[in-house]
Amino acid sequence: MLVIPTILEKDFSIAEIKIRLIKDKSRWMQIDVIDGYFSEGKSFELELLNKIQKEIQNNLLEIHLMVKEPIKWIEKCNFVGASRIIGQVEKMSDRKKFVEEIKDMGLEAGLAFDVETEIDEIPLETDLILLMGRKAGFEAVEFDEKILKKIEFLVNLRRDKEMDFEIGIDGGIDLKTIEKIKNTGIEIAYCGKAIFNGMVDDNFEKLKYAGNN
Repeated sequence: MLVIPTILEKDFSIAEIKIRLIKDKSRWMQIDVIDGYFSEGKSFELELLNKIQKEIQNNLLEIHLMVKEPIKWIEKCNFVGASRIIGQVEKMSDRKKFVEEIKDMGLEAGLAFDVETEIDEIPLETDLILLMGRKAGFEAVEFDEKILKKIEFLVNLRRDKEMDFEIGIDGGIDLKTIEKIKNTGIEIAYCGKAIFNGMVDDNFEKLKYAGNN
């Protein structure tokens, strides 16, 4: 299981510190974007990532869009050097068009489903399905174990429909919860607080070990 650090911040200076802490430890990193319409609060302006673009040129950048009409953010994500763009489906009017536009740019495309959102309508070209393990947003909410049934449903759907998307889970993932998901069939665990609260090196290594042993 791949463990990817996630960064959700209102203040770019804090995000910048976290990026520098993790950039040499993880090839992938996820930047979370909230626009104030999808949920309360607003993350830093995405364009600010260009200030440190040279420092992270060897990293793969994933942008997780928790926004109204994610398709309107695709060009901006491409501008800051994203390798993969994921959009929450709750305020997305056309999933197929969203995925196609990203794929036409030569990037990976993902769809994210909030913890209460039913899984349906997955375009064939989708590279990643991201399941939220808790309510998406700034609010700190504990891992919701009903996500385990959603993982099982999605794994079976992928097999039965012979689809190729990877499955990731984000929200509430720590050393305790990663044990519950590591043998469910998902490929990626996204972690924020579990990595950055305390000793980053130790936290990251422990999470990677727990997810693969």
